[in-house]
Amino acid sequence: MPSELRQAGKVLLVSCYELGHQPIGLAWAAAFLERAGFIPICLDTAVEPVDRTKLLQARFVGISVPMHTALRLGFRLARQVRLLNPGCHICFFGLYAALNSEYLLETVADSTIGGELEAGLVRVLINLIGEAQEDWRGISRKGAVQGSELQKLAFVVPQRTLLPPLERYVRLQSGDALSLVAHVEASRGCKHHCLHCPITPVYGGRFFVVPKEIVLEDVRRQVVGGARHVTFGDPDFLNGPGHSREVVRRIREEFPFLTFDFTAKITHLLRSGDLLREFATLGCLFVVSAAESLSDTVLINLQKGHSRADFFEALRIVRGAGLVLKPSFVSFTPWTTLDDYIDVLETVGAEDLIDCVDPIQFAVRLLIPPGSALLSSTALRPMLGALRPESFTYEWIHPDPRMDRLYREVSAIVEQGVANGEDRWETFLRISHAALSVRAHASCSRVPISVPAQRRRYPGLTEPWFC
Repeated sequence: MPSELRQAGKVLLVSCYELGHQPIGLAWAAAFLERAGFIPICLDTAVEPVDRTKLLQARFVGISVPMHTALRLGFRLARQVRLLNPGCHICFFGLYAALNSEYLLETVADSTIGGELEAGLVRVLINLIGEAQEDWRGISRKGAVQGSELQKLAFVVPQRTLLPPLERYVRLQSGDALSLVAHVEASRGCKHHCLHCPITPVYGGRFFVVPKEIVLEDVRRQVVGGARHVTFGDPDFLNGPGHSREVVRRIREEFPFLTFDFTAKITHLLRSGDLLREFATLGCLFVVSAAESLSDTVLINLQKGHSRADFFEALRIVRGAGLVLKPSFVSFTPWTTLDDYIDVLETVGAEDLIDCVDPIQFAVRLLIPPGSALLSSTALRPMLGALRPESFTYEWIHPDPRMDRLYREVSAIVEQGVANGEDRWETFLRISHAALSVRAHASCSRVPISVPAQRRRYPGLTEPWFC
């Protein structure tokens, strides 16, 4: 195998899901490997059929797992690879590779890498070739699970020519117009410590900026590919506000027609009014923020750092800047009461946010992966069950059985709505009816009871958000 790894097609990089975007996880990995003299090929099973020929000829398969859904799909693919090509080295890389190293190595993986992983990915291949003294820093193997690699990288422009074109991926919908979307990163990691976030145990409060010229060149290449909107995939675009402002200004100077969106914490939005107003003039259309809950009890247990009142203030500030706020929620947690759940539905309806929240957000249940910072929470222990390694999460049971039943019912409603192409208002109303039917005196609710004849259509992406 060592001499083969330098040959074309022997190194295969695979993505299974990256929120509907062209997978930047593969683009980064391919660029670093090419710089090291390898000739990788790529496969994105989210938009391409699984090519058995690629799986059979590969001597190294790297599977990108930046999120839970990607890991579940990637694990299935790894089993297929192991059956077809048992001598192949399988490496999982990404946030969820770091969190689930032990189980992956016990089952289908030969190595796993998390954190700032691209240099580690190169080292795995160099080690396998035997061209230099072995260096397994930050790389977990059978019997040797290590911490994540967190050294600042010498970045290179992501390699996208090996990936399917942007036409195969998510679009921006603004009015009746659909536009191709670039997906870039201006920073990685996060300086915050939200207990439920998978970034917390991997990065431990650290974040790294990507040099402005690298970001700009990545945007240039995607504009050539047809992009007219940019999604910044940073966990929090405002971790480094000065860097983000300069990146956006530079992009606007060169491409005044481009629009963009980004993700930021509620706490950052509260103190960024002037910056948000500038971003609006530079082409920003909307901001995604992990509100998670409107219950102060839930927010405290997740250590989100903001309160219920802060959410409404952030909504006011974002709207005052001329932007749209798209909140995301963890709708089912061990501390979420039925009244809390209905309160979110009422607020979404009253604040004209129904068209800003994908219905899947009302069915998101708290994930507790191995290594989660939440496992240190004494408040969680009474509800915490066993680790289900094959599902990559710990079980937990809500103290109110009605909430677990409601979760199953809402999940079925959302799944059916997606399958039928249902308007999100119709899905929202069915979810509301399900929740209200559990509570007595439902007539007191402020949830809308019908789809309005006229409503504002907010700009957004055509791919629903999943974790």
